[in-house]
Amino acid sequence: MKKTDKRAAMILLIMAAAFFLPLPQLVKAQATYKLAAGSTIKVLGTSNVHDWTMISNAVESQGQFDLPGHSLPALSLRLSVTSLKSEHTSMDDRTYTAVNAKKYPDISFKLTSAEVVPGENNTYQIKAKGELTIAGATKPVSVDVTAVSSADNAITCSGSKNIQLTDYGIKPPTFMLGAMKVHNDLTIQFNLIYKK
Repeated sequence: MKKTDKRAAMILLIMAAAFFLPLPQLVKAQATYKLAAGSTIKVLGTSNVHDWTMISNAVESQGQFDLPGHSLPALSLRLSVTSLKSEHTSMDDRTYTAVNAKKYPDISFKLTSAEVVPGENNTYQIKAKGELTIAGATKPVSVDVTAVSSADNAITCSGSKNIQLTDYGIKPPTFMLGAMKVHNDLTIQFNLIYKK
């Protein structure tokens, strides 16, 4: 082999190495995280009588986070309807009936795209788009999320989303023979702690 051919082959080898060697670092940076203890989802609503709140600590979720690389390629979340609890079991039971929890036991969210914008002090603003499924009806949603990365590599995601029950085919429930009527608007608040 001529010297010029050897030199060309060496240059190609170096270029190939430079192209492929960073790939393991990229794969490593994009890690799978799962929910840790302390994660909560709250559903806040109003009625003609008083405001009300239902809380769940039994959320299942995982995501592939690479916040320094401004990337969130995947995230999914599942919540059992009957894990949502208020201060009144009678209200809980009517809520489960309203969303037909026996037929549709889960509320779920699946990410379709995300824009990650870095801020100060390891804080990131994420505009997440995805599909929210409630009572068997799936609707596209956009959610603004604040993510904070801590020293122990945990990522805390918090935010809220306003929805309307009727968008998901749910008739707002009534209580006390119709004396208490739940309003159509709900707010879903979340504080989710992810760890590797």
